[in-house]
Amino acid sequence: MNTLKNNVQLSGNVGKAPEIMILSTGTKLAKFSIATRETFTRQNGEKTTVTQWHNVVAWGKLAEVVEKQVPKGREIEIEGKLNSRSYEDKNGIKKYVTEVVCRELILPEKEAEK
Repeated sequence: MNTLKNNVQLSGNVGKAPEIMILSTGTKLAKFSIATRETFTRQNGEKTTVTQWHNVVAWGKLAEVVEKQVPKGREIEIEGKLNSRSYEDKNGIKKYVTEVVCRELILPEKEAEK
């Protein structure tokens, strides 16, 4: 059996302008979300579209690409891995987050550029 790996591929649109941070180590971090849509037909023939939102983080050079070339609404394709973590908010309440750590980013050509 092949070794199974943590791998995610998503294609969608950026929900809002990415949040760009520079950490104390000097490393750049980009945080953003993308929406993916799936359309299917129900048994009664009705077409339905479901939108899922995915939190994404990009580090280093990928964060720089995101900062310069990925505005709100931009269609993108990403490849990465799922990462789950927890933290305490300002009120001391433990929160859990699952996010996609981006390893590769593709920016499809816009229709106007073709």
